[in-house]
Amino acid sequence: QGQLVESGGGLVQPGSSLRLSCAASGRTFNNYAVGWFRQAPGKEREFVSAISYSGRGTVYADSVKGRFTISRDSAKNTVYLQMNSLKPEDTAVYYCAANNYLSRNAVDYRDWGQGTQVTVSS
Repeated sequence: QGQLVESGGGLVQPGSSLRLSCAASGRTFNNYAVGWFRQAPGKEREFVSAISYSGRGTVYADSVKGRFTISRDSAKNTVYLQMNSLKPEDTAVYYCAANNYLSRNAVDYRDWGQGTQVTVSS
């Protein structure tokens, strides 16, 4: 599946937007499902969103539904997470991961990126 690299995190105010990117540096992951997860200090890893290999199937956690949008661009070998109306509780390190099927469970994913920090604060 290759190694994944996340980017696009930063410090923003509540209500702002960010777009995270997940790029594959090795083999293409166009034939794999990709999930986004996040982890805040002292908390367990939390599912955020996932997209099927074709981009036709998407899944969202209830906490981000209506605010976040996952998409992928096969030509760029990249998966995106558009985050709107950000809240302080969205603060976490965000990770992307690849799997051979769409899943909401972190344990199903084997290939992970290094993470990118998202901080939402006034």
